[in-house]
Amino acid sequence: MTKRFGPVVANDRVDFDLRAGEVHALLGENGAGKSTLMSVLYGLYSPTAGEIHVDGKPVRINSPSDAIALGIGMVHQHFMFIPVMTIAENIVLGSEPVRSGLPLGILDRGTARRRVRELSDRYGLAIDPDARIEDVSVGMQQRVEILRALYRNARILVLDEPTAVLTAQEITELMTVIRRLKEDGTAIIFISHKLGEVLEVADRVTVLRRGRSMGTVPCAGATEQSLARMVVGRDVIFRLDKQAATPGEPILEVSDLHVMDDRGLEAVRGATLSVRAGEIVALAGVDGNGQTELVEAITGIRHPAAGRITVDGTDITGRGVRAADSAGIAHIAQDRRRVGLVLPFTLAENLGLRGYRKPPLSRFGWLNPKAFTALAGRLLSAFDVRGGDADAPAAALSGGNQQKLCIAREIDSDPRLLVAHQPTRGLDVGAIEFVHGRLIEQRDAGKGVLLVSLESEEVRSLADRILVIYEGRIVAEFPPDATEEQLGIAMTGGALTAGTVTAA
Repeated sequence: MTKRFGPVVANDRVDFDLRAGEVHALLGENGAGKSTLMSVLYGLYSPTAGEIHVDGKPVRINSPSDAIALGIGMVHQHFMFIPVMTIAENIVLGSEPVRSGLPLGILDRGTARRRVRELSDRYGLAIDPDARIEDVSVGMQQRVEILRALYRNARILVLDEPTAVLTAQEITELMTVIRRLKEDGTAIIFISHKLGEVLEVADRVTVLRRGRSMGTVPCAGATEQSLARMVVGRDVIFRLDKQAATPGEPILEVSDLHVMDDRGLEAVRGATLSVRAGEIVALAGVDGNGQTELVEAITGIRHPAAGRITVDGTDITGRGVRAADSAGIAHIAQDRRRVGLVLPFTLAENLGLRGYRKPPLSRFGWLNPKAFTALAGRLLSAFDVRGGDADAPAAALSGGNQQKLCIAREIDSDPRLLVAHQPTRGLDVGAIEFVHGRLIEQRDAGKGVLLVSLESEEVRSLADRILVIYEGRIVAEFPPDATEEQLGIAMTGGALTAGTVTAA
């Protein structure tokens, strides 16, 4: 299979095969061509050259409808739903059961609910058919995407980064579902950057590098180190050897902060914390315990209901994003598409979003296009952002390269405080190693770093202090050598009942 976009070769004569009843993982660096290859399989792109065979017969897949008719389903990295509709309505959309005997097809909601429930029971995907998509968790939406493909009789299921936004518990549940589908004979393509998950669930692994296949190996006998070497072409350091921190004076101080969520409910309940110069403070917790609202209050996106936020002694509470920016706060947002980037803007324009009001990017209110291009050339190279030049739209990049674009802009702003919210989400192992190194460089340069992550290994590897948030409160503080068990107990509220709360 070959796929070109003008002069760019995204897939270069790639061979790939999939067997019934197996999980075949697809690994590669950001921009290696994984999603492009699957988009060709699903009919979103037309191949430049090559053939697709299903059940030994050559087929032409010109659209997702053709793929679905052949039994191919795809669960995309970014879910595609109509939020105001119910789970059942989203699943049957386009293949709705209708009431008979009427001149116009009217949705038979009872039949739709029954079929969806039968399917969910069969595969252990517990869902409420009548719940609205906008009211359910990300993990539940992941189940709905899988059910939508199964409802259309998918025998081949493509899972594109299925665990990227799931909690640890949701990941465990998804792995159980994948094994059940495999036992039922479903063939699964599993795209992921998380090598531990690949080794846990996959039978074989194919690695792409810069659009070419580096080979296919069985998971039996493979290790995270050996797979990482195939992905990036060199040995990867999984846990950085960093020097002990030498913290200075507090840069960020948060006192008795209360923040409401979008529903008007209290998400942050009297949080108090500090980040000093020259240290990385990690905020650990199960997703949905107030991390997002806390970060948005600190970075000026959300107005707190009460409490105080200061940076170097300057009160920025509720003063907005520009005040946070002026105080020296940089923000690597967890949602790169909604908050981190303006997708229709070019890479150069996105990289200039923090500094466009000042020289050299502007002078006397006039933007300097050459300065934007020069900035982009420097940062795209320094942070290995692949998939386009300075004039390419951000929307054209892979998810991982979009993340690297955000990280490049924020670190290059030379902040006093770097708020890194899920900074390595969607990144390959080599890029994760690079980003971890840059965060430690910020710390060693005397900056403060607030790391918010759902990855416990990342937290323990990078942090100088670990704060645990539970139901909007900072409930415990740990050194970086804390065990998984200690963190897990605190993250689920155990610290409250055990009386082990340590003041932040």
